[in-house]
This record gives sequence, structure tokens and C-alpha cells, in this order.
Amino acid sequence: VAHMPSQMKRLAIVQFLTWPGLFLMWFYYSTGVAADIFQGDAKTNAEVYTKGLEHANNTSAILNLVTFAFSFTIPFWVGFIGKKFTHTACLLIGGIGLISVNFIHEPWMLYISMSMVGIAWASILSMPYSMLAGAIPQEKMGIYMGIFNFFIVLPEIIASLFFGKIMDSFLNNDRLAAVLIGGVLLCTAGIICALIVKEKKAN
Repeated sequence: VAHMPSQMKRLAIVQFLTWPGLFLMWFYYSTGVAADIFQGDAKTNAEVYTKGLEHANNTSAILNLVTFAFSFTIPFWVGFIGKKFTHTACLLIGGIGLISVNFIHEPWMLYISMSMVGIAWASILSMPYSMLAGAIPQEKMGIYMGIFNFFIVLPEIIASLFFGKIMDSFLNNDRLAAVLIGGVLLCTAGIICALIVKEKKAN
């Protein structure tokens, strides 16, 4: 890690904050929608709870559709504001989308929230690697990309091992509060991307 190119270290910090936000969404969004927005319960009100899960799944499908469509526009935005600020803007949009879930009472509005996350997801899948590619030696590309992906796996392990305790101890098992924290993490990653990542090649 000490010998990583400086641009890679900067992007690793952004990745390390980005991915827990996504994991919290994947862990808690669907059940949070079913329990808190639809007011369902898996044991006492299973039919409503199932409706909530189905609605959450439908909004997740819109997320994937927006991701697919928006990915075609990324080169335009990169040409307009550069890679760093494209990724920053997308992370902020996605973060705001996740945060908004906690304040929604009308189920249809979740389509808007998840569309915003879809924009972030399109960028997360491509922009960090695009920014990294110009900053690492070509002959070590495979090694560095493998190390870079470690900053996706590590947050997943941490979230899996420890966030359950945080849910019990501090969040009163409020799933949508966990989704909100995920949104804050995405926004934080976006701000840090704007502040520390270099637009041009860095060594």
C-alpha cells in the first residue's frame, strides 16, 4: 500500500467510502421500504410486507435501467466537466437519492430516489477505473487493479461484521436510517473526490 501511486491512494479513499454506502442500501433498502414505508410486518402483516418488498424490487429495476441509460452519457459529462467532477456529481446525486428514502412517504417517489442512485452506480462502475488507468504503470496494471479492488472487498467485510452491532446498539434496527447513512457515505465520498483526486495523471 505504501508504494501505491498517489492518485491510486486518493481514489482508494473514495472507493473505501463509496462501497459501504452501496452495501448498506443492498442490506437494508428492500426490508426498510416494506417495514417503514408500507408499514408491513413479516409476521403479523405479511401481505403488506410482501407488497413493500415487491415495490422495492421494482424501484431497484428502475435503478438498473437508469444505470444502463446514463452510462452512455458519461463521455459527454466527462468532456464537459472532466472525470473527477463527473464522478463527484454522480456520487452526490446518488447520496442525496439514498438520503431522500428516509423522508419519503409516497411509495412512487422511490422511483426518483433509485433513479438518482442509478446515476451514481453508472459512474462507480467506470469512472474510478478510468481515472486510475492513467496514473499507474501499464506493466503493473493487473497488480494495481487487483489491489484497488481490495478497497471494495474490505468495506464489505467490515460492514458485514460490524454494522449489525451498530444497528442494534445505536440505530434501534431502523433500516432506513442505515440507508440514510449509506447516502451520507456516498456524499462524503463525492466531496473527498472533489477535494483530493487529481484530474490529470498523478504519480
